[in-house]
Amino acid sequence: MSAAEIFSVRGKVGFVTGAAQGLGRAMAEALAENGASVALFDRDATRLEETAQSLRRHGGRVMTLPGDVTDDSAVTAAIADTVGRLGGLDICIANAGVSDAQPGLLHDTRDSDWHHVLDVNLNGLFYTCRAALAAMLPQGRGKIITVASMWGLAAPAGAFPRPAYAASKGAVINLTREMALHYADKGIQVNALCPGIFQTETRPRNPEAAIAYTPMGRLGQPDEIKGAVLFLASQASDFVTGTALVIDGGVLAR
Repeated sequence: MSAAEIFSVRGKVGFVTGAAQGLGRAMAEALAENGASVALFDRDATRLEETAQSLRRHGGRVMTLPGDVTDDSAVTAAIADTVGRLGGLDICIANAGVSDAQPGLLHDTRDSDWHHVLDVNLNGLFYTCRAALAAMLPQGRGKIITVASMWGLAAPAGAFPRPAYAASKGAVINLTREMALHYADKGIQVNALCPGIFQTETRPRNPEAAIAYTPMGRLGQPDEIKGAVLFLASQASDFVTGTALVIDGGVLAR
């Protein structure tokens, strides 16, 4: 089998949360540009449709599902709609996430900020994965990709103190390991992507400090996430589960 076939997602059906912009949009592009049908889920309906139109111009079969990952019923309905309209679910990328409203120390963290970050990053991912796994289990195959962070493996306080974000992403990585073991013998692989500091529409807040902190001396570009996505979404990773794949320009090698 050729490398092109091994990494192919042609004919597969993907579901991506937080798909309207940033890394979520790049992840959806990776699937659609390589032959998958993709359902895009995000609370920003306007940007979601702009992303869908862009993907359709490149020939992708795309549907939009506006909604909030913190709404369990909305996520469950979106997964069901994806299966019904696109014919199944092969790939789920639980990407939607937020960071602390203001970087700071734990004793200064407000309850509202803490709960919001945990609700989106952990509860939203739980709702997404639960619905996706329920859809994949009867078919005996599937790829779950959770989006954690390099800050789920190392504390960000040395550079950008964000306690709620660090707690949530650490939890995502261990939940990914737990899910991987639950479904390892059921044809479903569950892995985490751990991005470093990427240049998106809204991040980083302090590009100069982020560049200085990254050994490669630059920020990641959204397109640079696509190779890792295709690896974890395709049969190239059929014997890979429970891992955390770091794409960080060398930060964690320090």
